[in-house]
Amino acid sequence: MSVTIDQSFIRQFEAEVHEAYQRMGSKLRQTVRSKSNVRGMSTTFQRVGQGQASTKSRHGLVPVMSIDHTAIECILTDYYAGDWIDKLDEMKINIDERHVIANAGAYALGRKTDELVIAGLDASTNHAGLDTDGLTKDKILTAFEMMGAADIPDDGQRFAAVGWKQWAELLAIPEFANAEYVGPDALPWRDTQAKRWLGTTWIPHSGLTLSGTNARLCHWYHRTAIGHASGEEVQTDITWHGDRAAYFVANMMSQGAVLIDGAGVVTMRCFEG
Repeated sequence: MSVTIDQSFIRQFEAEVHEAYQRMGSKLRQTVRSKSNVRGMSTTFQRVGQGQASTKSRHGLVPVMSIDHTAIECILTDYYAGDWIDKLDEMKINIDERHVIANAGAYALGRKTDELVIAGLDASTNHAGLDTDGLTKDKILTAFEMMGAADIPDDGQRFAAVGWKQWAELLAIPEFANAEYVGPDALPWRDTQAKRWLGTTWIPHSGLTLSGTNARLCHWYHRTAIGHASGEEVQTDITWHGDRAAYFVANMMSQGAVLIDGAGVVTMRCFEG
C-alpha cells in the first residue's frame, strides 16, 4: 500500500467537511452581513445613520449631511468539534461512513454559526405583539408595520426566521399558503426550507431561542442589521494516535456575530403550549 494513502484520506476528508458545511451547515449565515478573513480577535461593522437633503442658495455651499457613523465591534471566538475514527473500523465499514462523520462535524459547526447569529437577533428589543399567543396574522401585520415605520428597505433583503410550530401556524394562514393569494409558484408545500412572502424570505429553523415563558423568539430582520465575522473558515485537522490505533478528527473555526442595528430587527414572541 502506498505510504501516501493517509494523506489522500486526509485531503478528501477535509474537502468533505468543508463541502458539508457549505451545503447544510448553516441556514442563517447567508441572510446577514458577513465578513471573512478577519485578522485579530475582533472586527468592526459600521452602522450608518440617515442623511437629510436640503436646499441651497444659488452659488451657495452644498449642505453637508454629517451622517452619523457608529463602529460596532464583533468579537471572534474559536469553536471545535472532534471525533475518533478507528483504523480497523475504517477498513471494515462502507466508505459512506466517513461521510457521516464528516457531515456530523460540519453540521455541528454550522449549528454554532446559527447560534451566534440567533444570539445577535435575540438582542433586539423591538417586540411585535404579545408572548401569550402564537404567530397570528395580526402579529405578522404588526411586525410588518413596524418594519415600514422604521424605514427598513424593502429591497429583497428582508428575512424572517421562525420555529417549526410557527411555520405550521403560517400554513394555516390563507394569505401565506393558499394559491389564490400567492400563486401556485409560491406555495410553501413545494419547499419547506424557505418561502417568499410580503417581500421577505421566510425560513423555518429549529434552533430559535425558547424563553422562560415558553415563547419562541422569531425574528424579522434586514440583512444589514446583523453582522457575522469569520477569522477562520471551517478547518479540519486529522492526527494519527498510535496508542489508540485511531485518527482524531478535529474540526474548528473562528467566528462571531453581533447586532448592528436594532431598528432593523423586529422580534415576534410566539407562545408554545
